[in-house]
Amino acid sequence: MLRFGIIGTNWITDDFIDAAKRNDDIALTAVFSRTEDKGRAFADKHGIPHVYTDLERFASAEEFDAVYVASPNAAHADQAILIMGKGKHVLCEKPLASNTREVRRMIEAAKENGVLLMEAMKSTFTPTFRAVRDNLHKIGTVRRYSGSYCQYSSRYDLYKRGELPNAFNPALSNGALMDLGVYCLYPLVVLFGAPERVQASAFKLASGADGAGSLLLGYEGMDAVVHYSKIVDSYSSAEIQGENGTIVFDKISRPDTAHIRYRDGSVEELTQPQEDNAMYYEVREFADLIAAGKLESDANSYANSIKVMELMDEARRQTGLVYPADKE
Repeated sequence: MLRFGIIGTNWITDDFIDAAKRNDDIALTAVFSRTEDKGRAFADKHGIPHVYTDLERFASAEEFDAVYVASPNAAHADQAILIMGKGKHVLCEKPLASNTREVRRMIEAAKENGVLLMEAMKSTFTPTFRAVRDNLHKIGTVRRYSGSYCQYSSRYDLYKRGELPNAFNPALSNGALMDLGVYCLYPLVVLFGAPERVQASAFKLASGADGAGSLLLGYEGMDAVVHYSKIVDSYSSAEIQGENGTIVFDKISRPDTAHIRYRDGSVEELTQPQEDNAMYYEVREFADLIAAGKLESDANSYANSIKVMELMDEARRQTGLVYPADKE
């Protein structure tokens, strides 16, 4: 039985808990919250027995073996490093940290303490994405990857009314690139590695966060085009375009359906049966790695997490997006 502690009491944590409860060998035993009332309400809602409001005491607790970190991006590195220092494994929400320097610190802490650190990028573990990866050779030489994740944030209306919700607060290392753009970049890196060239543009809000942006990424013989936004919606699907055919899948953030459209007009279905909560697969991967005594994921590897963060660092450098964490 793998026992989890949880940091974070937002909607994504609800999805994680649902995914964890679908696994008989996973138990949810503790939650950390900055306030007792909020932590207790969340714990009671999900049947979690222990609540902590002191992070040091939480990290040292004996009620769990691993921690799911779903706090604001700016807190990921310090929280994860503290927890790993107590000998506990960490499944950390994407993006893994604020910048590459923090990611490297986290990986170093994982290796020093002999624990598993994995970025919770759910899409790369879904059966449909794995089918895309396994059938990529069928479309011949790949010439273009196109990924778009543009979703009007419910918090944008609050921002337009003069408030500063977390989603648009650069002090928390938040914004469109970090929250949504990463979903386009991680599958790209898993499938094709790091690009040779990066050209970035972004629409910056008055808060200092980005509301939207685009990336043109160059590889030898192919390019990648990425669009992301928290201030408009998009309904375009993701594509991988090859000389013999094109792979089309419905959502870059969690591919549910995918197919190959060949040049002769034929279509090959790649869609696989899968859970309606895509987080199930990242939780299953994490638990299986620990059970097997492995300390790194093949898909969401340290190398891939570093490459993705390096891309986002470069995009932010080009577009002038600076977080307080960059200055530490």
